[in-house]
Amino acid sequence: MNDLKNKLKKALLLSGDIFILYFSLWLALYVRKGFSFDIQTWQEHLLPFTLIFIAWLLIFFINGYYELKSAKNNMAFYSSLLTTSLFNIIIAIIILYITASRLTNLRPQTVLILDIVIFTCLFIIWRNSFNHLVKAKAWSNNIAIIGLNSKTLEIIKIIRQRPQLGYRLSIVIRSQEDELVSLPDGIEVIDNPADLTKDINNRKIDTIVATIDTSRYPELIDKIFTCLALGINFFDYANFYEKYTGKIPVTVIKQSWFLENLAENDKRLYERLKRIIDISAALVIGLLSLIFIPFIILAIKINSHGSIIFKQYRVGKNGKIFLALKFRSMKIDAEKAGPQWAQKDDPRTTRVGKFLRKTRIDEIPQLLNVLKGEMSLIGPRPERTEFVNLLEKEIPFYRERLLVKPGLTGWAQINFPYGASKEDALEKLQYDLYYIKNRSLFLDLSILLKTSRIVLSRQGR
Repeated sequence: MNDLKNKLKKALLLSGDIFILYFSLWLALYVRKGFSFDIQTWQEHLLPFTLIFIAWLLIFFINGYYELKSAKNNMAFYSSLLTTSLFNIIIAIIILYITASRLTNLRPQTVLILDIVIFTCLFIIWRNSFNHLVKAKAWSNNIAIIGLNSKTLEIIKIIRQRPQLGYRLSIVIRSQEDELVSLPDGIEVIDNPADLTKDINNRKIDTIVATIDTSRYPELIDKIFTCLALGINFFDYANFYEKYTGKIPVTVIKQSWFLENLAENDKRLYERLKRIIDISAALVIGLLSLIFIPFIILAIKINSHGSIIFKQYRVGKNGKIFLALKFRSMKIDAEKAGPQWAQKDDPRTTRVGKFLRKTRIDEIPQLLNVLKGEMSLIGPRPERTEFVNLLEKEIPFYRERLLVKPGLTGWAQINFPYGASKEDALEKLQYDLYYIKNRSLFLDLSILLKTSRIVLSRQGR
C-alpha cells in the first residue's frame, strides 16, 4: 500500500511541475501581450518552450527533485534551486538559439525572463504545498516495529528524517531479546500482544517491521501470518533499511543474504548490453576528449614536475589486479610515507590536480581500462590492493564488492563523499552492495545523469 502511495506522490510531484511549467508560460504570454491572449501566439511558443521544459525536467531529475527522501524545503533545496535556475536559463537560451532558424523565428527574450520568474515563484509555492500535503494523515501509513534495540532506533531515525516517505510510527512491540535502549519521548511500547490482529485493526497499522529474528519465535510468526489477510506489508530490518536508504545494512546481513539476493544468471543479458554501452561510450567520450588532452598535458607539466600519467595497481572484478591510469593530480612525492587515504582538500594535490579531480577530468585515461574490460563506466570505485587487504579483515563482506567490475562512477560515489577512513569505507560498501543487487540499465542511466551534475558543479574529490 505504501509503495502505491509513494508512486502516486511522485506522479503528483511530476504532474504538478509540468502543469506549472505550462501555466507559467501562459501567464508570461498573457502579461507580455498586455493582458490579452490569442491561440496563435500560444501555438508559436509551444514547441520551442516544450523542448526547454523537457530539458528542465531532466535537470530536475538529475538534481534529485523527484526523490521523496530529499523533497525538503530547506536551505540546501533553495541553494540548489538557485543554481538550477541559472543553469536552466543557459539551457533555454541555447535551445532557443538552436531552434531559431529551424522551428521558429521567435526571439522571446522577454517572455523567457517572465516565464522563469513566474515559474520560480509558483514552483516554490507548489513544492511547499506538496511537502505539507504528503505529511497529512491521508497520505501516511501507520507502522509497528517488533523489537526494541539499536535497529529500532535506526528505523525511527529514518522515519523522522524522511516524513515525505509517509510513515507514522504507531507502536513498538517489545520482545524477549530486547536491548537496553531508550526510545524518544512519545512512542508507545507494548508487550507481545495476545491478539495482534486486533491491535493492527484498532491502530489502522499498514506496515510491520521486525528488528529481531522472528524465525526464533514461531508463536509470533503465527500472529503476524494471521495479519496477511488485512493487507499488511511486512519487512525485516534489512529490506526496510535498503528500500528507504538505498544501502544494504552490512553489519546485520549474513552469507545467506548473498545467496538469496545475487542471482547472477539473471544479469547475463544486462552485462552483455552494458559491455556494448561501455565500449561505445568510452570510444565516443575518448574521441571528444582528444581536443582537450594537449591542454591538460600542458597544464600538468607547467604546474608541477613529474609524469603526466599516474599508474597504480587496483583490484578489479573477482580480485583481479590491473594497472589503473589517471592524469596525475598529486605531487610526485605524495606517498613517500606509504599508502594514505585521500582527504578533503588533500594537501598532496597540485593546483591543477584539484581542478582535474573536481571535474573528474583526471579519470579520462581510465577509458582505456574500460576498453580493455578491466573497468566499466558504472560500478564500485576501484580500490588499492593495500586497502582491500586491510579492509576485508575489518569490514564484513568487503570483498563481495568485487563481484562486479569497478567503475568510473557509481552509486556509492554519487551518494557519499570520497572515503577517507575505515568508517567511510563501511558506508560506501553499503551503497556498493545495493548497486550490485539492484544494478540495471535504468539505474546505470540514473547514476550517469547524476554524475553529470557532480562534474558540472565541480563537486568531485
